[in-house]
Amino acid sequence: MEATASRDTARPRLSIRLLNAIERFGNRLPDPFMIFVMLAMVVLVASALFAAAGATVEHPGSGEVEAIRSLVSGEGIQFILDSMLDNFTGFAPLGLVLSMMLGIGLAEKLGLLETLIRHTILSAPKRLVTYTVAFTGIMMNVASDASLILLPPLAAMVYHSLGRHPIAGLALGFASAGAGFTANLLIVGTDALLSGISTEAARIVSSDMTVTPVDNWYFNCVSVFVLTVVAAVVTERVIEPRLGTYEGDVEQVESREPENAGRGLRNTGIAALIYVAAIATLLFWPNSPLRGPEGGLIPSPFLSGIIPIILFFFITVSVTWGITVGRIKRSRDVSENMAEAMRDLGSYIVLIFAASQFIAWFNWSHIGTWIAVNGADLLTAMDFTGFPVILCYIVFTACMNLLIFSGSAKWALEAPVFVPMFMQLGYHPAFVQVAYRIADSSTNIISPLNPYMIVVLTFIRKYDKNAGLGTLMSLMLPYTLAFLSIWILLLTAFYLLGLPYGPGITTYLPS
Repeated sequence: MEATASRDTARPRLSIRLLNAIERFGNRLPDPFMIFVMLAMVVLVASALFAAAGATVEHPGSGEVEAIRSLVSGEGIQFILDSMLDNFTGFAPLGLVLSMMLGIGLAEKLGLLETLIRHTILSAPKRLVTYTVAFTGIMMNVASDASLILLPPLAAMVYHSLGRHPIAGLALGFASAGAGFTANLLIVGTDALLSGISTEAARIVSSDMTVTPVDNWYFNCVSVFVLTVVAAVVTERVIEPRLGTYEGDVEQVESREPENAGRGLRNTGIAALIYVAAIATLLFWPNSPLRGPEGGLIPSPFLSGIIPIILFFFITVSVTWGITVGRIKRSRDVSENMAEAMRDLGSYIVLIFAASQFIAWFNWSHIGTWIAVNGADLLTAMDFTGFPVILCYIVFTACMNLLIFSGSAKWALEAPVFVPMFMQLGYHPAFVQVAYRIADSSTNIISPLNPYMIVVLTFIRKYDKNAGLGTLMSLMLPYTLAFLSIWILLLTAFYLLGLPYGPGITTYLPS
């Protein structure tokens, strides 16, 4: 008893104390909505001080000398009032994300995504289960944050049924779902959200710059297969040997799939094939309206309209599934499930209102241009403009992720500063976005402020009642280090080989 007591009262290891300190500090930070309100107030005051000091900046696009404009002047107050609604409704990511979630949210609410995951994993050969779970988790970014709570318990159930340690399956599911925010074979909501914010930030420097949802697609596709292998290797070589053999027992996750799920998936697959075939036929038809003016795909209405095309795809397969399994019995069921999915986005819409005002004020005052030009000049004077500056930015964002979990909030904070600054150094804004996504996706699974960690910890405690936050952190850290390392190597390989990161973008780096 004395030995046990001494162990219980022993001081935690340095790593645990550090993580606990980060968690305490992060919990003291205001809600992201209030962070943007505070930042808007900072811009308000800073614009007045800069304007009073007579600060000016030469616009890198037009070459005109622009004075910093005060938001507390008569002109500034008029701008704040006149533009508030337009700032919100015209914010690029808002319409993109809401449109995507109409289709993806419908698929989630009807149970299509969960059933598809379950059947994909259970039908895999035993020796390929690890790779199947990893691949499924990465691709589950289609369901956005829902993937972080849908997959882990299912993966644990599969591992337990195979006589393997269920916590290893749960860890793999959580880690791969987190990595999926920068790896997918499809264009998903994250691509639309981040590219919209990148476009808003890039226009601080260039009014005609647009970052599209497909600008990171090639890099994301390669990442899917690379990370699938890495996640599987970490699980089988590091996590499972450390956990050992599981000898306990636990209630299995109850399946919520309908009895005729097999027929539903069959019909859904047929509908998906018909839809893809119809789009492909229209795309390659002579003088197709989906092709560009000269008959090419880059640029073309197909790429610029990729979000509506994907939206209609998800609506098509979701409705087919719902009708087949009996979860859509009347037309009203479709709109009700869409509305339910939209309700889940309430906090995001509130956040966007504050973020859109901050970015608009930042741009109007010309403070963003001033920081971009002077920041780039400073880095140039220090001769710190090459690839290492991007690596430093990745490390910075990885550290920020320990304090601010929300990927959209963090990018909305960073993009107005770093996108214009790196554009001044010759970097394409979509490349800065890639660097951001690498850091964010690698470390969100160890962020103490990740709200889904508590949910996953609850799942773990079904198998290990003594597990704590440190247990989950120690399970996730090998994945974080492996993902971050391999992504940096992959980014370097794309750079050295001059590979395109997305359609129409041959390089993101200065020559």
